[in-house]
Amino acid sequence: MTSASQNPSLGEAASSFLATLPPKEGEAGQQAIYGFVRWYGWERLFAELTPREVANYAEQLSLLHTSYLNNLKIVRAFLTYARKQGWNKTNLAAHLKPKKTKARLSSPTLRTPLTSLTKQGYDELKAELAELKSRRSQSIDDIRRAAADKDFHENAPLDAAKEERGHLEGRIMELEEALKSATIIDERQKAAPKVRVGNSIVLRDEASGEELRYTIVSPREVDPTKGKISSNSPIGKAVIGRARGDIVEITAPVGKLHYQLVQIER
Repeated sequence: MTSASQNPSLGEAASSFLATLPPKEGEAGQQAIYGFVRWYGWERLFAELTPREVANYAEQLSLLHTSYLNNLKIVRAFLTYARKQGWNKTNLAAHLKPKKTKARLSSPTLRTPLTSLTKQGYDELKAELAELKSRRSQSIDDIRRAAADKDFHENAPLDAAKEERGHLEGRIMELEEALKSATIIDERQKAAPKVRVGNSIVLRDEASGEELRYTIVSPREVDPTKGKISSNSPIGKAVIGRARGDIVEITAPVGKLHYQLVQIER
């Protein structure tokens, strides 16, 4: 046994554990395992994990995942496996416990904020999610092939496969949360009395008379090349909720700029 396999990093340990699972179980559990690994870092040595860190992870996980109980179960199995391999002298699985107060789990303060999306933006995120999920099986195969030699020391292909897997699962998780909390803007309405996400606007610079056209979108739909700016941008914040004819003030590096809101449309 190599020294690397006796004292693996979290990334190496995760790959080893997932490789022991049947394909379907591995695919179902990898998101939770890689989430745990990303929290501490791929290169962090498993032996360095402490009971307190593992206990704190359960608290953090409850804020990040709506179905965290199932994820805790999967991670606990991973920690038990690691103990049997001798990678940590402490039974870390015993310190990964769910919260006892059920009321806190359903508290509105833990819910993901609603995201307003145009129909086009929603469809684009949905298509991206489907494409990423279609790459999962290939990603698992890449890791298994890279880990086949059982020597994790200086295994560049394995490191690359693990990193790619981590990015893939992280983006999938982000998209799932965004779509789950999304509300689609009703674009049948041709005009709105006040600016909201999804509106196109025309601003006239009070000093120069120059007119600027923008479409206000959610932060996930920003595309400067098409004039789509975030509702959280300085301009977005200034115009949301304002009516045609209003004068809006925008703080820029050069100072305060004043624009008249001359048009609101879909």
